Amino acid sequence: MIHFPAHRRAPLRALSLRVLAALALVCATVAVVWLDRDGYHDANEDGMTLLDCFYYAVVSLSTTGYGDVTPASQSARLANVLFVTPARVLFLIILVGTTLEVLTDQYRNGRRLIRWRSTVKDHVIICGYGTKGRSAVSALLEDGLQKSRIVVVERNGTALRQATSAGLVTVEGSATRSAVLEEAHVRTAKAVIIATDSDDSSVMVALTARQLTAGQVRIIAAVREAENAPLLKQSGAHHVIVSSATAGRLLGLSTSAPPLIDVVEDLLTPGQGMALAMRSADRGEVGRSPRELECLVIALVRRGRVVTLTDRAGAEIETGDMLVYVRDDRAQSVATG
Repeated sequence: MIHFPAHRRAPLRALSLRVLAALALVCATVAVVWLDRDGYHDANEDGMTLLDCFYYAVVSLSTTGYGDVTPASQSARLANVLFVTPARVLFLIILVGTTLEVLTDQYRNGRRLIRWRSTVKDHVIICGYGTKGRSAVSALLEDGLQKSRIVVVERNGTALRQATSAGLVTVEGSATRSAVLEEAHVRTAKAVIIATDSDDSSVMVALTARQLTAGQVRIIAAVREAENAPLLKQSGAHHVIVSSATAGRLLGLSTSAPPLIDVVEDLLTPGQGMALAMRSADRGEVGRSPRELECLVIALVRRGRVVTLTDRAGAEIETGDMLVYVRDDRAQSVATG
């Protein structure tokens, strides 16, 4: 089942608006009747008072119609045709507004689903919306990816509601099932990020995604144990991130070289200082040394392979190279602000 982010109003606020609309409609009807009160016939034959006008407005709009107050003049009957009758229909719509709202939401969601299925392409699928999944979404948004191009696959109800509340399209179900990934349009996706809670689930998701996409969609997975990384690569993952090994190396650095931890955290936290970024080499940069550029280049990506600046091949930028450099996010945020 596909869930779309919804902008819901508080129930008390929605009810208050309906009550105010009904009262405004009653008051408008009273005003119309009061202005032409001589054109109405009262069974008591004592004339139309303001209370009689309220009484006629309420029984008319609620379709009760006791018949003790009736329009007698041509102008009063015309007012009933042109105003009171449409107001009666509108009043009934307000009374059954909850039912109509449900039907409207169902129609709207149906239209959104049809439109989404016809336009979704080159999106990123996040399998799992736990700590790793939420961090991956945050990184994608910081990198400029629109929320409409992120699809979360999750079977946990709480995590599913959190993703929907964050404005993301979600698919309810297990990512190990091919039908669920088909609902997320995995064949037209740009990448699949596997951020499940267990390594065995990650392997199953990678196998399912590779089977459906025939290796045409990039698969990135996170595992807890390093010994499971080769198995994930054999299952179809193009990149595997070992969370326990990475955390262990950072713990070791915190003992031998504590300032390096601050540098790594700064690089991995967008918007707060330094940040890793990648861009294609400009035509004017081809043939130059990466060390000569104004930005701090730390590596090159050439034909899908990382080339460090210490390698002989990294001494000169070639056509088609991607530059991995350190960006100053603080300066960028100031310029944007």
